[in-house]
Amino acid sequence: MEKSTGYIEVDLFSRDVNGPDHPEALRFRKILEEVAKEFHCRLVSFEVDSGTVAFSFDSDELMAEILKILQDDSKSQL
Repeated sequence: MEKSTGYIEVDLFSRDVNGPDHPEALRFRKILEEVAKEFHCRLVSFEVDSGTVAFSFDSDELMAEILKILQDDSKSQL
C-alpha cells in the first residue's frame, strides 16, 4: 500500500456538525470505511470541525479518484 501524504477537506455538513461523533459524521465515516475496503486500503484520518470534514486514506490512488470527483463536481456547478 502506498502511504498518503495529504488529506481531503470538504465543507460537507452544517456548522452544528462539530465533531467526528456527531451522527451525520459517523454515517459519512462508515461510507468512507466501506470505500476503503473496496480499494483494499484504510481510512487513516477523519476529523470534523464546524461542518468541514478532513480525511485521508493510505492509498494515493483512492485519494486521486476522490479529488477528481470533487473537481468534476465543482466544474459542473459553475
